[in-house]
Amino acid sequence: MDQQARGWGFLTNHARVLLAIARRPDLRLRDIAAACAITERTVQSIVTDLEHAGYLSRERDGRRTRYSLHLNGTLRHPAEAHLPVRELLRLLTEH
Repeated sequence: MDQQARGWGFLTNHARVLLAIARRPDLRLRDIAAACAITERTVQSIVTDLEHAGYLSRERDGRRTRYSLHLNGTLRHPAEAHLPVRELLRLLTEH
């Protein structure tokens, strides 16, 4: 039985979307959706969640939206609430 069939994974869709934006802040919603293997509607909802929680902001740049991440915010789960988002992204984006 593969991991997807068991119904869990190590990263949430919120983490995947944040990571995709960290890698390319100029991606369109459809590109983020493709990168994360989720629907555009789900990405839109997640981006709104992340914006309301203070993890990112959106700015129109002509016809495109550009995202700015706010990396000093802490992770949401009480067990990791002392860790800034920047540490998660650093861990996942370093090669």
